[in-house]
Amino acid sequence: MVLFRLGRKCRSSLRPWAFVSMVTMARQMEDILKLRAGAVCDADRMTLVWLRVAVILYGVAALAVLPAALYNRPRWRHIALPSAFTGAFFHFVSITETLYAAHRALPVDTHETLSMLGLLLVVGFLLLAARYRTTSFGIFLLPIAVLMASLPAFHPGHERIAYPLVRSGWIFLHIALLLAAYAAMFLSLIASLLYLVQERRLKKKRMESKRGWLPPLETLDQIGLNSLRLGLPCMTAGLLIGTVLALDTMGTAFLADPKVLLSFAMWVAYVLMIFIRTHSGLRGRRAVYLSSFVFLVMIAVWAANSFSAVHRFKTP
Repeated sequence: MVLFRLGRKCRSSLRPWAFVSMVTMARQMEDILKLRAGAVCDADRMTLVWLRVAVILYGVAALAVLPAALYNRPRWRHIALPSAFTGAFFHFVSITETLYAAHRALPVDTHETLSMLGLLLVVGFLLLAARYRTTSFGIFLLPIAVLMASLPAFHPGHERIAYPLVRSGWIFLHIALLLAAYAAMFLSLIASLLYLVQERRLKKKRMESKRGWLPPLETLDQIGLNSLRLGLPCMTAGLLIGTVLALDTMGTAFLADPKVLLSFAMWVAYVLMIFIRTHSGLRGRRAVYLSSFVFLVMIAVWAANSFSAVHRFKTP
């Protein structure tokens, strides 16, 4: 009995100390969470800083590419290309930090998706400049990249995609591949338009040997067709990955989703366009019409997010 009473006294004497230790631990955890929240806020600010720097550099490149392409001024070319490359670097850093810190490497915001598409367009411009020695595409691609990057840089969004596997790495691959296909399709459309412009200039004999700002017709046709060939495997792989994930999560019910149906229609149109251009040698005005039709289908697929139960974006 004496030992039992002593044990009870010891436990009662320890209770206040145990309570104090628990309070201390709770305060320490609160301080850690505050520090982490502050670090996340600082990281968010830095990602916006990098993105705004990229927008400014894209703007410089978009202005410099005009005299470089239209008037064949090498000095302006030396400004446009480094500015675009540096802007793409800061843009990549901003997207990487944003996606990893906020969403664990997943672009689940409409603004972030536009930003990534803008980065892909700039990368396409740089690849064309390195491969074909032309800056003509920058007249169209760089201003569009400025607009796409300005929206998340100066007006960040707060939407989230309503998708159960949003933290799966396969979703990132699905989105990135489809965005690459969109960018390739847009490059093909611009190449077809420039082909039409160049063809008219040649017919009217307005070409000057020293100031021809457009590549040869053969080069433009090659760029357009190669862009389509590059985009097809990206689109096919992206749709296959999305289909497997949707089947695993939702079953066959996802097949009735309007965006899914439009996506498969877009793939069929994409394949038919490559087949027609490869086997019939379609060029000029008809190629522009065909590319424009497929591009309009892509815009419809993008707009179908508002009606999709799988891909719909929502505010938290």
